[in-house]
Amino acid sequence: MRDELAVRPMGRSGLPVTPVGIGLAALGRPAYITLGREEDLGDDRSVAAMRARTWAVLDAALAAGVRYFDVARSYGRAEEFLAGWLDERGIAPGAVTVGSKWGYAYVGGWRMEADQHEAKELSADRLRHQLDQTRALLGEHLSLYQIHSATVESGVLGDEDILTELRELRAGGVAVGLSTTGPHQADTIDRATEIGLFDTVQATWNLLERSAGPALARAHRSGVGVIVKEGVANGRLTSHAAPTALARAARERDVTPDALALAAVLAQPWADVVLSGAASVDQFGSNLTATRAGWDTELDERLAILTENPQTYWTTRSSMKWQ
Repeated sequence: MRDELAVRPMGRSGLPVTPVGIGLAALGRPAYITLGREEDLGDDRSVAAMRARTWAVLDAALAAGVRYFDVARSYGRAEEFLAGWLDERGIAPGAVTVGSKWGYAYVGGWRMEADQHEAKELSADRLRHQLDQTRALLGEHLSLYQIHSATVESGVLGDEDILTELRELRAGGVAVGLSTTGPHQADTIDRATEIGLFDTVQATWNLLERSAGPALARAHRSGVGVIVKEGVANGRLTSHAAPTALARAARERDVTPDALALAAVLAQPWADVVLSGAASVDQFGSNLTATRAGWDTELDERLAILTENPQTYWTTRSSMKWQ
């Protein structure tokens, strides 16, 4: 497996990464919008149980050779869980690449039925405040700091106070990036690429939502590192809800639907890292078989029928319940 997870530099940042990384969105908080969480996690969503589950997944990932780990201020206690694991395992700064994000705050209070789980504010004050919080936990492990869910409409890419703060952060040795969201991801990616400040972009691309692909290719050619999130569409491309065509193709190749969906991402020449959002060691193992699942033109054409209109995809995503 380590051959498939060979370490390589991510774009002009030069940060060492592996083709598969770990994202802790589903592990740092008790509720999330991923399908099948009741089956995946069971009833015990206590802090202690979620910490132990997170550490088990992180241990499995490290043993497999994974070297990119992704968190955010809004992922509940994800930064805290990751920081504790790095310390407990004696992992030195720089031995793995750690990315976090600012812009959303977790406001769910560790309650499953919270009225609101996260609140977004893309301001310079929040950047400074959340960067201080992240550094207090991750310290010198922080390699990459990203705007969380940037859009052109938000104005964040034209906010000179924010851009100045990010330039200073970058000059201090921390790479800067952004994640994107919504049906107009391509516009955001192109605008960020034009600015020339950002070392990485993290975007949604999967068999249902392919619209960002050309913009990600342009960004990659310009030297921007590309991280792909939501490769299994928050569970819609797993055994919990796999479309018939994907499930059939996966059976024919003797792999799981999630592995085949992630193999599609790994086949994109512009993808530096695809994130596994596994909530268990078994899920991570299933995701990891994507490195051996294979992908070809025939399969790509066959599963093109799964592609949705971007607006439809994002409307469906926004309607998914926290569970």
